[in-house]
Amino acid sequence: MRLAVSPQNTSTVVSRPLLKWAGGKTQLLGEILPKIPNKYGRFIEPFFGGGAVFFAVRPVNGIIADSNPELINMYRSVAADVDAVITQLHHYKNTEEVFYAVRALDVSRLSNIEAAARTIFLNRTCFNGLYRVNKSGQFNVPFGKYKKPKIIDEEALRSASEILKKTTIICGDYKTVLQENAKAGDFIFIDPPYLPVSEYADFKRYTKEQFYEEDHIELAEEVQRLHELGCYVVLTNSNHPLVHEHYQKFSIKVVQTKRYISCNPKRRTGEDVIVTVPPKQRFNLRLVPAPLPQQAIKYPSTRYMGSKNKLLSEIWAVTSQFEFETALDLFSGSGVVSYMFKSHGKAVVSNDYMAMSATFAKAMIENNQITLSQDEALSLLEPKNTIDHFVETKFQGLYFSDDDNRLIDILRFNIKAIKNPYKQAIAMSALIRACLKKRPRGIFTYVGHRYNDGRKDLLISFRNQFLEAVNVINAAVFDNGKKNRARNGDAMTLQNRESSLVYIDPPYYSPLSDNEYVRRYHFVEGLARDWKDIEIQEHTLTKKFKSYPTPFSSRKGATEAFDILFKRFQKNVLVVSYSSNSQPTLDEMVAIMAKHKNHVEVVPIDYKYSIGNQKNKIGNNKNSVQEYIFVGY
Repeated sequence: MRLAVSPQNTSTVVSRPLLKWAGGKTQLLGEILPKIPNKYGRFIEPFFGGGAVFFAVRPVNGIIADSNPELINMYRSVAADVDAVITQLHHYKNTEEVFYAVRALDVSRLSNIEAAARTIFLNRTCFNGLYRVNKSGQFNVPFGKYKKPKIIDEEALRSASEILKKTTIICGDYKTVLQENAKAGDFIFIDPPYLPVSEYADFKRYTKEQFYEEDHIELAEEVQRLHELGCYVVLTNSNHPLVHEHYQKFSIKVVQTKRYISCNPKRRTGEDVIVTVPPKQRFNLRLVPAPLPQQAIKYPSTRYMGSKNKLLSEIWAVTSQFEFETALDLFSGSGVVSYMFKSHGKAVVSNDYMAMSATFAKAMIENNQITLSQDEALSLLEPKNTIDHFVETKFQGLYFSDDDNRLIDILRFNIKAIKNPYKQAIAMSALIRACLKKRPRGIFTYVGHRYNDGRKDLLISFRNQFLEAVNVINAAVFDNGKKNRARNGDAMTLQNRESSLVYIDPPYYSPLSDNEYVRRYHFVEGLARDWKDIEIQEHTLTKKFKSYPTPFSSRKGATEAFDILFKRFQKNVLVVSYSSNSQPTLDEMVAIMAKHKNHVEVVPIDYKYSIGNQKNKIGNNKNSVQEYIFVGY
C-alpha cells in the first residue's frame, strides 16, 4: 500500500470549532488525535457537526460532509466570504425577542450569507447549542438565556475560513460521500448519532432524519468496506453492547465523558467508545521477488550463519508494501538486511548483541562517507608499537599459522590507535572478514584445518585477504541521505520508534539445531571486543569464552522473548524471519503475534541453508526447509 505524507496544514494558527455542538469531540481530542496515523491520503469526515477533530488537525485538501443543508451552507459561506458573515452577525443581539424573530425566519428566503449568520447566532444563543427541528423541518430549540454568549468569534471564524477554503465541503448522505470519495490510504473520522444509552441520545440529532439501530448496522458494514478498501478509520459512539458486537475484531477503547445537556445531574457523566480500524493490508502471498538496487549487491559476501543474503528480494517484496521511513533491525547479524534497507533509502537502526555485527554496521550502515585509503590499510600491516602477542600465544596452533597470528596482533594494536571511529570500524571489519575467509567453513568450533576443501580463499595470504577486505568494504560505503545508526546491545532495550518497521531475525531455537553464534564465532567476536569483559574457558580445546545469555536458547525462553518483543513493538509493523524447523511452531508464533497485532500474515518461502545445521544433516549441505516471513500490522 502506498500512502502519501499526511497533508496537514503547517500553519501555526490554532483553529477551534465555530459552533457549540452537542456531542462534540473537543473533550476527546486527547484520546482521538494520537490514533490518527502520521501519514495518510485525504482526511474525510462524513458526520461533520461541529468538526472539533477536523479543526484540531487542520488537514489540507480534506473532505467534510453532513446531511444538514443549513450546517453545510454555514461552512461554505465562511469559506467563501467570512467578512460578510461577520458583518451580518453584527446585526444580531442576545435578546429573547431577537432570538425568536431570527428563529422564525424562512431560511429558504435568505441569502447564503444571511442563512450562515443565522445558523451561528442561533447556535450560540439557544439552549446548550442543540440542533433540533420539528416535523416541518423548522428549528425549535428554545432561547438559552445566557448573559454574554460569544456570538462573534472573529479569530475562530477567520482561522476556520483559511482551512475551509482548502477543503471540499459536501452536503449529502455519509454512504454516498464515502463510496464516491474514499480511497486506500485515506483517514476517515466517523462520529455518527450515538446508539441510545440514556436520555442524552434523544438530543443528539444533527440532521432531519433520526439514526436508528438498523442505520448503525449499515454503518458497521460500511466501516468493514473501508477496512477492506485499505482506509484508516476512527469511529466514536456510546458504550453500547451493539457497538462492541459490530466492531469486536477491531480495537475498542472505553473512555469517560461528560454530558453537558442532560437535565438530570446524575446523568452528566457517561462512557464513549473509540474504535480504531486499521487498513487491511493486502499481500501477494505468491511473492515475486522484488529487484534489488545495484547498491545492495555491493555488500561484502559472507558465510555468516543465518545470513538472509539469499532472501533479500523476498524480504523487500513484503516490507515494501508498507510505508515507513525507518527500519529497526533488531538482530542484524551479518548486516545484509540493514544494508538492503539502507540501499532503498530508509533510515536504519541496526542492532545486535554481538560486537562483530555492530562493527560491520558501524562501518557500512551508520557510516555514510568515510573510507580507509590503501596507504592507511598498508600502514596497518606494519609493526609500529610493542604488541602483546596475545593471539600468537593464546591461540597458537589452533586456527592460523604463527605468522598469521603475529600479523593479527599487529593489526589489532594498530587498529586500536585509529582515531576516526568509522575508519577503525572498517579496519576491524576487514580483519574479521580476513579471519573468516582464511578459516575453512568460516567458523571456530574446531581446531586445525580438517575441513580444508581447497577453496581459493584458503590459498590467498592473510595480508592480501585483509587488503581485499578493505577494498570491498570501502566500495560498500555510500550516503543514502539518512541518519543511520549502529547499536551493540540487547534488542529488548532498544528504544521504540512508532513510525518504524521492525525487522526481527533472532537466533532460531530447535532441539536439532545449533544457534550458538558465540560458539561459532568466538575468535572474531573476541577480536571485535579485544577480549575485554569476557572470560576465556581455558579448559576448552578451542579456547572459547562463555556464550552471552540469550532467551532464544530454549523453547520457553524463545516463546517468552517473542511475546515481550511483540508487545514492546505492538504499534509498529512487525516482520519476522523464521524457519519451519524452529520452535515455537508456526501456529504458536501466529498466536503470540495475534495477541498484539490485529492482523497476522505468514508468507512461506522454500529455502536451503548453505551450511547444514541440523545434527542429522551436518556435512551433507541438504538442509532444505521452509522459511517463513511473519507479518503483523
